Amino acid sequence: MNQIQSILQGIGSTVLLAVRAISYVGTLPRQFARFIEQCYLIGYTTLPIVAILSFFIGSVLALQAGYSMMDFGAQQFIGSLVGLSMARELGPMMVAILLAGRVGSAITAELASMKVYQEIDALVTMNIPPARMLVMPRLAAVLFMMPVLTIIANIVGWFGGAIVCKYTGFISVDPEEYFASLRHYMKFKDVIDGVEKAEVFGFVVVLVCCNIGINTRGGPREIGAAVTRAVVTSLILILVLDYFVTKLLL
Repeated sequence: MNQIQSILQGIGSTVLLAVRAISYVGTLPRQFARFIEQCYLIGYTTLPIVAILSFFIGSVLALQAGYSMMDFGAQQFIGSLVGLSMARELGPMMVAILLAGRVGSAITAELASMKVYQEIDALVTMNIPPARMLVMPRLAAVLFMMPVLTIIANIVGWFGGAIVCKYTGFISVDPEEYFASLRHYMKFKDVIDGVEKAEVFGFVVVLVCCNIGINTRGGPREIGAAVTRAVVTSLILILVLDYFVTKLLL
C-alpha cells in the first residue's frame, strides 16, 4: 500500500511541477542565457555519443537484415528496413535512453545537491520559484534539441547501414540502390512520427528528473539514490510510453 501511495504522490508532484513550469513560459525571453546553456548541455554535449551509437545501430541493422534476407534474395529492401526502423523506433528511443542516462542523471544530481544543501529553500525564501528558474528552461531546451538529435541520429544510422551494405561481401548493395529503397518506402510522416515520439520522451525524462531532484530529502547519501531512482524511472517510462505513443501514431 505504501508503494502505491508513493507512486501516486510521485505522479501528482510531477504533474504539478509541469503545470507550474509551463505557467512561467512567458519568462523564457528573460532567461534566454539559461535556455542556451541548457541547449548546449542537452544537445551539443550529447551529440558525439548519439552519432557514434546511431552509426553502429544502423550498421548492425543492415548486417542482420542482410544475413536474414540473403536466403530470399531480398537484399534490395535493406535500405527501407534500416530507414523505417531508425526513423520510427530506434532513433527516438536511443536518443531518449541516452538523454536519461547522461543528461537526466546530471540534472537530478545537480538539483538534489541544491535541495540537500538548502539552495532551493533559499530561492523560495527570496520569492524565486524553482519551477521558473530551474525547470522551465530545461523543458524548453529539451523540446528544442530533441528533434535535432533525433534527425541527426537517423541520418547517421542510415549512412552506417549504407556503408555496411556496400562493403559486406554477402550483401553487396550499392549506396544508390540502398537509398533508392529507403526513399521509395519511407514517407515524411515516418520521420515526423519519430520526432514526435522523441519530444514526448525528452519532456517526460527531464520533467521526472527535475521532480525527483527537487524533492530529494535527507543528506548527501540521498543524492546518489535520487540519481538512480530518476534514471530507472525514466527508462521504465520511455518503454511504457513507447507502446502508447506508437499505438496513437499508427
